[in-house]
Order: sequence, then structure tokens, then C-alpha cells
Amino acid sequence: MFGWVVALLIVALVAGGLGFCGIAGASIEITKAIFVVAVVLFLISAVVGVARGRASV
Repeated sequence: MFGWVVALLIVALVAGGLGFCGIAGASIEITKAIFVVAVVLFLISAVVGVARGRASV
């Protein structure tokens, strides 16, 4: 999931550098959303792991 975040961030930076503001803005918003989802899933996974008695990595 973080691979998608990095790829879309690169697309946004290139599009912004070339002057395509609409594409850059859309890519940044998608990147933010995917990053938030990834962090939330990680936190849920860590809590479930601790609740089951296993140490999370």
C-alpha cells in the first residue's frame, strides 16, 4: 500500500513540475487518502496483535 503512496506522490510531483495542476492536486488527494487508510490498518493490526498476546513487529 505504501508503494502506491510513493508512486502517486511521484506522479503528483512530476505533474506539478510540468504545470498540470489538476492532475497534481488529484494525485496528492489520492495519496493522502491511501496513506491514512494504510496507517489506520496498521494501527488496527497492532492492537489486534497485542490483544491476542503476540508482540507486533
